[in-house]
Amino acid sequence: MKKIYVLICILTFTIVACEKEEKPTNELEGKVSELLSKMTLEEKIGQLNLRGTSSRVKGKLPDSLKQAVRDGKIGAFLNVMNTEYVDELQRIAVEESPNKIPLIFARDVIHGFKTIFPIPLGMAASWDTEVAENSSRVAALEASSFGVRWTFAPMLDIARDSRWGRIAESPGEDPFLASSLTKAYVKGFQGENLNDPTSMIACAKHFIGYGAGIGGRDYNTAVISEAQLQNVYLPPFKAAVNAGSQTVMTAFNEMNGIPASGDKRLLTNILRDDLGFDGFVVSDWDSVKEMIPHGFATDLKQAAEISLNAGLNMEMTSNSFETYTKELLQEGKITEAQINSLVADILRVKLRMGLFENPYRVDKSDNLYADQHLAMAKEAAIKSSVLLKNDKNILPLQKTTKIAVVGPLADKPREQLGTWTFDGDGKFTKTPINAFENQHVNYNFVEGLSYSRDKSTQDFSKAVAAAKQSDVILFIGGEEAILSGEAHSRADINLPGAQEQLIKELAKTGKPIVLVIMAGRPITVGNILNDVDAILMTWHPGTMGGPAIHDMIFGIAEPSGRLPVTWPKVAGQLPLFYNHKTTGRPVKPEEFVQMDSIPIGAWQSSLGNTSHYLDVGYLPQYPFGYGLGYTTFQYSDQALSSNTISDNTEITIKVKVKNTGKRKGSETVQLYVQDVVGRITRPVKELKGYQNVTLQPNEVKEVSFTLSLDDLKYYDNQGTYSVEKGVFNIWIGQNSAAGLTAKFTYE
Repeated sequence: MKKIYVLICILTFTIVACEKEEKPTNELEGKVSELLSKMTLEEKIGQLNLRGTSSRVKGKLPDSLKQAVRDGKIGAFLNVMNTEYVDELQRIAVEESPNKIPLIFARDVIHGFKTIFPIPLGMAASWDTEVAENSSRVAALEASSFGVRWTFAPMLDIARDSRWGRIAESPGEDPFLASSLTKAYVKGFQGENLNDPTSMIACAKHFIGYGAGIGGRDYNTAVISEAQLQNVYLPPFKAAVNAGSQTVMTAFNEMNGIPASGDKRLLTNILRDDLGFDGFVVSDWDSVKEMIPHGFATDLKQAAEISLNAGLNMEMTSNSFETYTKELLQEGKITEAQINSLVADILRVKLRMGLFENPYRVDKSDNLYADQHLAMAKEAAIKSSVLLKNDKNILPLQKTTKIAVVGPLADKPREQLGTWTFDGDGKFTKTPINAFENQHVNYNFVEGLSYSRDKSTQDFSKAVAAAKQSDVILFIGGEEAILSGEAHSRADINLPGAQEQLIKELAKTGKPIVLVIMAGRPITVGNILNDVDAILMTWHPGTMGGPAIHDMIFGIAEPSGRLPVTWPKVAGQLPLFYNHKTTGRPVKPEEFVQMDSIPIGAWQSSLGNTSHYLDVGYLPQYPFGYGLGYTTFQYSDQALSSNTISDNTEITIKVKVKNTGKRKGSETVQLYVQDVVGRITRPVKELKGYQNVTLQPNEVKEVSFTLSLDDLKYYDNQGTYSVEKGVFNIWIGQNSAAGLTAKFTYE
C-alpha cells in the first residue's frame, strides 16, 4: 500500500512531500501547502537558489538581478550590505513577485558584526556559555539592522590540528565542550522568537568532518570511522538541531569518498531521520560544483542531480539547480515530490521567521558599538584569555612599573579583530596602546617589527634600548589576522617572521619578558619558552582586546580561560588531542629516554617500544583544559555517592575546592571519565562535565557532578549505542592531565 500511495503522490504532483505528511496538521503546514499549490515549477526552483557575490564586491544593483527577484527565481541573497539594495530587493519580492515570497539576506557574521568578540576558538576557551550566547545575541542585534537575518554560524567542526587555518572558528577538540557552547550560540543568534526582527537564524556548519582534513590542510580529505563520526564529530550538530538551528551548511570536503554536498546518508538518513532536523540545508560556496574536481560528478548537471537526490535544499552561488532541475525532472531523475519537499523546508523557515508579515529590516543602527555591547566584548576577551606561564608571579604588574611595549601587534586595530570580520571597523578597535594611553600607564612603545611576518632587524636596536630603560618588557606578538581562517593553514606554527629572534635579543637585557600572543591558533613557543617569564594567550581578542589586556596585565581582572585544544610543543605532534586511545603499547614515563640521552651504539630495542617521539616525547606543551590564574586552588575530599551504577541509578561525585591564594579567583572544575574496557577501544579519558566557580581567598566550595548511564554510552562501528558493564575511572581537576582520581563499576 505504501508504494502505491507514493506512486499516486508522484503522478498527481502532490503539493507536499508525501514522505512527510498526507495532509497539513497545523496552521504552518497549511500555509506551506497553500503556497506550494500556487507556485510554478520555475518559482519552486527559484527558492533553491542562494545568490550573491564575494564579500569584497561592491557596485550597482544589476537590473537583471531585480528582474530575477521579480520573477520569483531567487530564494535568498548573501553579502548584500547596501541597505538600500536590501530594502529594494525585498520590496520587489513581496510586492511584485508572483506569490510575494520574501527573501532571506545572509552574511558570515561569525564572532560579531560591528562589535567584534574574540574568535570562536577564543570564546571556547572561556568555557562559558553566557559568553557564547552574549556574543551571538549582540551580533544578531547589530547585523539585523542591516537586514541580515541569516548567519553562517556557528561553526561546529571538531578540530584536532592547529595547522588548520579554520581552527580559529572552531569550538575546539572536545565534543562535550563544543556541544554546550553550541546551544548557547544558537539561542543567542535566534533569540527567544524567530519572528523577532532582531532574530538571525543560525546555520550549523560544516556538515561534516571538515576539521578532520589530512595534514590540517583546508578542503582536504576526511577519513572518519562510524564510531568517530557518532562519538566525536556529530554531537555538536545534534546539539544545534536540538537547540532549534534552522539551517545546516554542508562541508567542502569529502568524507570516506563522498563529498558532503552529495552525501544522501549524511543529509537525509543522519541529519533528518536520525537527528530530526526540520530546517533547510545549504551548500557551502560552490561546493555543489566542486563535486566535479572531486571526481564525483562528470558535469554540473550530474552534480545537481546528486545534490538534489541527497537532500540539499539550497545551492550557494553556483547555478546547477537553477540550470538543470527542470531538465532532470523531465528526464525522471528527480520527482516533483522531491522538489516540493525541498522547497517546503525553505518556506517553513521563512514562515517561522515571520518574513511574510514583517519582511523589512528594523533599523537599529544606533545599537552599533553600543556601550553594553562593548562591555560584553571586553568581558569575553578577559574570560577567553589563557595564562599559560607566570614564573615568580610576575603578573599582575604594579601600575607604577615602567614598561617597554614591543611587538608587531601592540597597536594594530584591524589585526586584533581576527579572521571573518568583514564588517568590523578598525577605527572602533581599542588596542593595547590605546588602552595604556587612556589609563596613563608608564610605558615606552617601540614596535621592533612592523607586522607579524616582518623579518627586518633594523629596529631591533631601538627595541633593546627601550627595554634597557624599563622594568619589564611587554611583547605583544603572534599572527596577523590573515594567517588564520579559511585556506590559511600553516605547516610551521611558530611565531612568524623575526619575532623569536627579537625576543631573544630582548632577553639578553636581563629584563623580565611578558609575552602576549594574539593568534588564530595555538603557537608553538618551545624556541623562546625559557626566554620569557609569562605567556598570556589572548587569541584574536576583538574590538575591546586592548582594554581587556590592560586590565589583565595590571590585575584589575584575571584571565580565566582554559585551553579548548591541546597545545603542541611542535607542529610535528599534530594532530594532537587529549581524548586519544591508549594503544597496545602506551608510554611508560619512567622508561622514556629522550633522543639526546640515547647512548651511542645503543641496542635497537634497548629504549623500549612505546608510542612516543624520540625528540619531543609524549606530552604536549600544555594539556587540554589548562590555564593559570592569579591565585591557587586546592582540591580535596572527593567522594562518590556509590561505587556502583546500574541501569536505573546515578552516581554523584563531589569535591571540595579551596582558594588557597590571596585574591579572588575563578576556577573551571573539570570531570573526566574513562571506560576501561569496551566492545571497541575507548579514549584514555573524556570530558563529561565542568563548572565555573569564583572563590574569595580561603573560601571553600563543594562542587558536584552527576553521571547517569546515558553519560557513559557510546556508538560502535555498527551504530550500536550502548555501554557494557565494567570499571570506569574518573578524574576531577584543573585540566585533562591532573586531578583527583576514583573509580566505580557498572553492574
